[in-house]
Amino acid sequence: MAMTAEEVLAEIGPVQEILDEHDGVVTVLDTSDGNIMISLDGGCNGCSSTPMTAMQIYYSLKKLEAINDVIFVNGELPEYMRTFIDQKMAKEALKNSTGGDDEHQPQGEIV
Repeated sequence: MAMTAEEVLAEIGPVQEILDEHDGVVTVLDTSDGNIMISLDGGCNGCSSTPMTAMQIYYSLKKLEAINDVIFVNGELPEYMRTFIDQKMAKEALKNSTGGDDEHQPQGEIV
């Protein structure tokens, strides 16, 4: 089942609040086949924090089973950041499947 643009925007929640304060705009261009195509516009253009914003959006959306990939059409997510998140998510999945001990690990979102 494909997600709608509205559902994608709802999933990025806290990031949208920050974008609103800086006139940043997330434009969902396509959601077909579980591949979300996004453009970061408005205040995001030329902002040095845009790659970190893209990283948080990517992380939030890739957690969803319905999402295969998140593509930023303006190139806001460098490949090394994408790789970092994919590796982090693989470790989280392994830890969850083996019942790993999270007691001594830092918790939270990537910001």
